[in-house]
Amino acid sequence: MLFHGADILLIALLALLIDRKIGEFSKIRHPVILIGDAIKSFEKRFYQATVFRGALLTVFIVGLTALVGFAIQWLLSNLPGLVNLLITAILVSSLLAHKMLHDSVADLLKTDCPQQALKMLVSRDTDELSVSDCYKAGIESYAENLSDGVIAPLFYLLLFGLPGILIYKSINTLDSMVGYRTHRYEKFGKFSAKLDDIANWLPARITAMLIMLVNLRWKFWQFYQQGSLHDSPNAGHTITAMAMNIDCQLGGDTVYFGKLKRKAFFGNPQSTKLIQKHHVTSCLTHKNRIDFLLYAILITIYLFIYFNEYML
Repeated sequence: MLFHGADILLIALLALLIDRKIGEFSKIRHPVILIGDAIKSFEKRFYQATVFRGALLTVFIVGLTALVGFAIQWLLSNLPGLVNLLITAILVSSLLAHKMLHDSVADLLKTDCPQQALKMLVSRDTDELSVSDCYKAGIESYAENLSDGVIAPLFYLLLFGLPGILIYKSINTLDSMVGYRTHRYEKFGKFSAKLDDIANWLPARITAMLIMLVNLRWKFWQFYQQGSLHDSPNAGHTITAMAMNIDCQLGGDTVYFGKLKRKAFFGNPQSTKLIQKHHVTSCLTHKNRIDFLLYAILITIYLFIYFNEYML
């Protein structure tokens, strides 16, 4: 049995609930780790510091993931409908990361050494960061990864089913592994980084609008002007929306791989640049708000489709 629109909505809703309750399945090798292993294997055998070789990596990984996604979907379609739906929801939940993201940022508040805890979240250098800078980086990571780890995967699930979310995660994993402007990856990771920018363009803006809406900001587009100042075409929008709603300034100069990168500030210019624990706590309250808004949206659309298909 292949799923239709209403079924995909149910799968998305169940997957969100499973991720909220359980989070990561610690005893199962995560699909993203498997994708990462494939990327490392290709890089080890075929790396060259060229855009063409990096494009081949992207085509290979995305194509392989698509084949696996369609194969899994076909195999599950031979199972009874309810069993298929439940297994698919469990698989999808493993590709969402809201609970893990929330808990990882919350860990910054539970340690005397947030610099060490932050290493699990960001690629920037953390050893010399102040506590305030660690909190700022954690909030920025939450805002950016709310799109990458929750909204974008759901977006592609709803559009293209299980293969869609797997393909998106392969693109996102490629960017997180090779999409850096370093000597090794400047050319090799360029194609992957650009594809990730394209894949996240709409989900990032949807995420920023959701952040504004759950804070009852009816001018939900106000993030856009400042968000466009970020080097990334996507990350600045979610970071700006978060800064506006927890009353602080995010962004600013940051050290990556030993090099200082000049970055704009995001948020109300009158707000503080000194990030404290209450800013992190305020950021983390978005988990419940975003989750419940997503539940409401999915249930509403499901009931609308169900009513039109079966009651009219």
